[in-house]
Amino acid sequence: MVKNKETESKAAVKKQTLMGAVLLSLCIGFIGGTVYSSFKLASDKQVQQEKVAGVNNQEREQQDNSIEFSSRILKLEQYLEQHPKDAEAWAQLGHLFFDSNQIKNAIEVYEKSLAIEPGNTGIITDLGVMYRRNKQPRKAIEAFDKAISIDPAFEIARFNKGVVLLHDLNDVAGGIKAWEELVEQNPMAMAPNGGSVDALVQRMKKQK
Repeated sequence: MVKNKETESKAAVKKQTLMGAVLLSLCIGFIGGTVYSSFKLASDKQVQQEKVAGVNNQEREQQDNSIEFSSRILKLEQYLEQHPKDAEAWAQLGHLFFDSNQIKNAIEVYEKSLAIEPGNTGIITDLGVMYRRNKQPRKAIEAFDKAISIDPAFEIARFNKGVVLLHDLNDVAGGIKAWEELVEQNPMAMAPNGGSVDALVQRMKKQK
């Protein structure tokens, strides 16, 4: 099954999830408004206080996450000052930059990891994802192709390649081909949303 953070097609899945969440929130908001107008269960002041509390909690959670990331990044950077040849530590630092969307830092650090351990297909693929986020789709394709050349059975790189070809380079035929090659490797390959890659390919062909 094709899944992990390297799979940038999660962006599309997240869009669907977001739309569902928006519709759900609109529905909840409508129901809440009906209950309020019918039964007067809360005053305007109470509702406003609840809204402010919700915003404050969200901001506090974001701040806590930011502090945690910063702390972990600092510890790794200090460690790497003493152990600059530790490819895994560079990779872990790259993952922290990846997860906190520090794109250029992630690219730089992943490249340092790969300079020490050049055959790590997972890191090569992560680097490709960062290139895509940095609006460098062709370099992303180069990274995915490199990972595939090292390990032809590495499904994530093949799936990601199809995503970039389709959505960033508008190369529908190339994207379909990348996914067909994935299906040849594994007929049961699954997309991040749980759907069959083969079924996805067939739908794409019908839409052409």
